[in-house]
Amino acid sequence: MSSQGQNTGRRPELRHDPVANRWVIFSPARAKRPSDFKSKSPENSNPGDNSSCPFCIGNEHECAPEIFRVPSDPNWKLRVIENLYPALSRNIEGPCEEKEDMGVPARAIGGFGFHDVVIENPVHSVHLCDMEARDIGQVLLAYKKRIQQIASVESIKYVQVFKNHGASAGASMSHSHSQLLALPIIPSAVSARFEGMNEYFKKTGKCSLCEVQAKELLIDESTHFISIVPFAATYPFEMWIIPRAHSSHFHEFDCDKMVELGGLLKLMLRKMSLQLNNPPFNFMIQTSPLQIVPQLSGAGGFEMGSGCYINPVFPEDAAKVLREVNLPVAG
Repeated sequence: MSSQGQNTGRRPELRHDPVANRWVIFSPARAKRPSDFKSKSPENSNPGDNSSCPFCIGNEHECAPEIFRVPSDPNWKLRVIENLYPALSRNIEGPCEEKEDMGVPARAIGGFGFHDVVIENPVHSVHLCDMEARDIGQVLLAYKKRIQQIASVESIKYVQVFKNHGASAGASMSHSHSQLLALPIIPSAVSARFEGMNEYFKKTGKCSLCEVQAKELLIDESTHFISIVPFAATYPFEMWIIPRAHSSHFHEFDCDKMVELGGLLKLMLRKMSLQLNNPPFNFMIQTSPLQIVPQLSGAGGFEMGSGCYINPVFPEDAAKVLREVNLPVAG
């Protein structure tokens, strides 16, 4: 890793994120070098006795009901199951009724929704970044299939795909898995993102994601996708994977593109692990961009109170550190 860090004379800067429609403060005085910004609590692999893990092959009877598996035989490669401890209930019947008579100026609706788990691999010790690109592509295709199934439910307004890797990133199970949460509402942050992108389009006639061209923000690229650190990254070393061609929905990608996306995702996870000491991380599929956030710093009172985040690493410096890892795009 290069020992060259940030320019010590660099001034703080505020950048506006046209996608999330919010400001981010970049304060280089709060960090030493980007290359020193490593996780202090790296995630270990999954060693030891896994006989009691319900996600391992052979322990299917210990899990919540299965939705589907790939392939559909005992030697599965991935399974999609109901979450045993769901945030919302799929068993609430009828439409969600809105309540406004609670004596407070607020609204409430019934907690209907879907909360599913995608078990990405039958083997306990295998992480997503250890898998072949084609197998990661199958995981992405499982997301697509489940999103399309849920989309037929009229009262569902939004589906979030996400992965928590590591306890400090929110993972309660060490076996590699990800989740889908389908809601009867559109979350405020998602609405703000749509509004921000719509406002940018009205002003410029262009898509704010398609306009990302700066080479200093580029990490790597494939035929149909690029990976970048966004211009106004909320978090240190935050990464986005964006399709080259305009695409409004993740579930529009075909099988070949999902495999290609899987290869670039694998590459980003490996780069992050090598350069940042295998940090806990989250990834989220935000309609079309796939967002990866290593857990390197926490939100303080200012961030929680203002909604304005302080990032100690300029995006172009983070992108440079990640570019320095010379790994091939997985095929």
